[in-house]
Amino acid sequence: MILESLVTRLADALNGPLPAAEAHLRMAPKPRRFWNAGVIPPGLRPAAALLLLYPNGERAHLALTVRGSELPSHRGQVSLPGGGVRDGESLEDAALREAHEEVGVEPGTVRVLGTLTPLHIPVSGFALNPVVGVVDTRPDFVVNPGEVARLVEVAVETLADPANLSVERWTREGDAYDVPVIRVEGEVVWGATAMVLSEFLELAGLVVDPWAGS
Repeated sequence: MILESLVTRLADALNGPLPAAEAHLRMAPKPRRFWNAGVIPPGLRPAAALLLLYPNGERAHLALTVRGSELPSHRGQVSLPGGGVRDGESLEDAALREAHEEVGVEPGTVRVLGTLTPLHIPVSGFALNPVVGVVDTRPDFVVNPGEVARLVEVAVETLADPANLSVERWTREGDAYDVPVIRVEGEVVWGATAMVLSEFLELAGLVVDPWAGS
């Protein structure tokens, strides 16, 4: 997808009703334990993440990260740059600060387009607020090795390619789950990150549904 046309589409879509739980459910594992679609329980800690759009060649790309092995939670998982919101900090400022700390993106270069639907993450007790931003040129990424094991740059349409989507049977702590995944660049995108991307991609006109035909 060409960045300029994608940004125009997203700017319009973010001003209207969001797909919300409907999009989240398409990438949510089954059975869903301790998570109810569309519900943000009281008392959660606010967090923010940045979906950073930028041109790479002729196509719009997103920056994903593989979380570092020294982090207290979600180690080794594919994520979006993000983290907890500090006192007095807006969601947008928190997302931009985290992107700067993790992958060196300069906050002043990012134009914020809007925010997606908040998502409850039971394992960490966060309410994740995805922020969509765009920069005019590919950033000079600087990965913070204390937080990020690897930067993953992926074209937007690659995330919605049916060849990269599947539902896998996983066993965790003795329980079996059917887990929708996106496999890109040798990594597995699943869970909250995949659910956020599902809503983002629908706004971009690229609906993902790994359950189709299963």
